[in-house]
Amino acid sequence: MSDAIQTIVMPKWGLAMQEGLLAAWHVEEGQAIEKGQEILDIETSKIANVFESPVSGKLRKKVVREGETTPVGALLGVVADDSVSDAAIEAFIADFQAKFAEAQAASIASAGPEPAFVEVAGRRLRYLEMGEAEGVPVVFVHGFGGDLNNWLFNQPAIAEKHTTYAVDLPGHGGSSKEVGAGTVQAMSEALLGFLAALGVHRAHLVGHSMGGAVALNLALHHPEHVASATLICSAGLGPDISMDYIDGFIAANRRKKMEPVLQMLVANPDLVTGEMIEDVLKYKRLDGVEQALKIMREALFPNGRQALVLKGQVDGVRHPVQVIWGAEDRVVPVAHAEGLPANVKVTILEGAGHLAHMEKAQEVNALIEEIVRRAG
Repeated sequence: MSDAIQTIVMPKWGLAMQEGLLAAWHVEEGQAIEKGQEILDIETSKIANVFESPVSGKLRKKVVREGETTPVGALLGVVADDSVSDAAIEAFIADFQAKFAEAQAASIASAGPEPAFVEVAGRRLRYLEMGEAEGVPVVFVHGFGGDLNNWLFNQPAIAEKHTTYAVDLPGHGGSSKEVGAGTVQAMSEALLGFLAALGVHRAHLVGHSMGGAVALNLALHHPEHVASATLICSAGLGPDISMDYIDGFIAANRRKKMEPVLQMLVANPDLVTGEMIEDVLKYKRLDGVEQALKIMREALFPNGRQALVLKGQVDGVRHPVQVIWGAEDRVVPVAHAEGLPANVKVTILEGAGHLAHMEKAQEVNALIEEIVRRAG
């Protein structure tokens, strides 16, 4: 009978996640749900986000209630059709909880890939590899002040079918804090060196914000190494940039100051959690970070404008390019997505801000899969 019962468990989003808070249920017991349907809000140390059902069927039992925190892998709900009795459901839950719930949670929390390091032009770059599929890999490139953890809702999903790499650019995350000139070109050279060091000849690039400009620059000047480019709320497509965000991010050194800055990244400010703020502040305290960010600010945004605008060159990219933007982006204007060549697919996501890949992960992941299939 247990084969007819499907489970909904606390997911593992990102390397550091060991538990999550179930903030809200969006479905009721007895309601039919579909795979991919948004059924829960979960708060993690990085960000609050919706959880999409991994299964289809009828939600027979909510095991965890709103406001409760549980370990990764803990049973949240049970899905089964009407042929399964209530007694069988209760027996299944008791068996799950008694025999291996804690062991499963501990195993999932401690398992999984760990970041590695590679030497590129005398600097250590941190990266995370996931997936073991053959074919052209997918490489994720974060934005200003970000790191490889920004892809916690995207990389695991894409890694189900592809080898993937998320890299910390110089000055960010666990990579060396030496940024050189701090320009898009300097970051592009670091990314090119990263690919070479790993023996990756061609890659599907997925870049967010500054990382989008880096991906586009690489596609323009080193097309032999690029199979496709997905640009999310990308820099490099217009001159405008919110210096309130850039300057605020660099200057903030306390939670009270950092919180409103990070809230500029999302359409719904409630998505920014206390632990997300603390993680950013910990990064800001690392030796060399403040200097690196200031160098990049002057190189990337002199006089409060983007130094490198590649919009007029996009039609010269020989490989598939797509642009994804949050309609409520307050850091880089969504208007920069206008006026692109007809062969560039543009998707505007309502209810999303600058972190569109985190706020609307399901839609973004589907778009990444689509362009990877099209590019081959």
